[in-house]
Amino acid sequence: MREIVFDTETTGFDPHGGHRLVEIGCIELINRVPSGAVFHAYFDPERDMPAEAEAVHGLSSAFLTGKPKFVEHAAELIEFLGDAPLIAHNAAFDFGFLNAELAACGMDAVSLDRMVDTIAIARRKHPGAKLSLDALCSRYGIDRSHRTKHGALLDAELLAQLYVELMGGRQIGLELPADAAASDRAPSGDTSDLLAPAAINRPFRAPRPHRPSDAELARHGEFMAGFTDPLWTRT
Repeated sequence: MREIVFDTETTGFDPHGGHRLVEIGCIELINRVPSGAVFHAYFDPERDMPAEAEAVHGLSSAFLTGKPKFVEHAAELIEFLGDAPLIAHNAAFDFGFLNAELAACGMDAVSLDRMVDTIAIARRKHPGAKLSLDALCSRYGIDRSHRTKHGALLDAELLAQLYVELMGGRQIGLELPADAAASDRAPSGDTSDLLAPAAINRPFRAPRPHRPSDAELARHGEFMAGFTDPLWTRT
């Protein structure tokens, strides 16, 4: 199963009020384990960076000026996303900016049917609890000591760990991917047994008796008789 965890940094809160996406970070998960494949890019927003936004993520106008425009990486980004579910924290915000940038490029929007919001998952699991990324990382013991400011790729890496925990954590060893299990079963060039589960040969073991023997009951009686004035005889 392929999923993409992503995060964005922006110049503000409203993509329809002149604010732009300036950074995106994406982490690929395969069967909820990071594959090592990532997509990360900074974008020149072609506008100023408000001081309050820069205070959050540390991305200044001077740093972003001259970076590629979103349109220059849009096709590469969409190819990386593929048709996988897209996981984000407060996902409506990230989807709003992503789709506004795609619309500005004349490209189709990413369907909201693919949206997975970790805040909604956390709210169901922990009603009434704080739902910020920092608070949830603390709850699940995820190290964020290196996070001094927001950053799209760093936050996506933390969110990937949080998402796995919210979905039940990693249960390593309980199952193998189907292709790995099949390759272990089938000899090279022979696929005849791939349509059926591998045979399991276990030696027969007779059931063990659980009733105490007469000798064991006698020894127990002798042991119990050795107690002086036991509590259970006083009632």
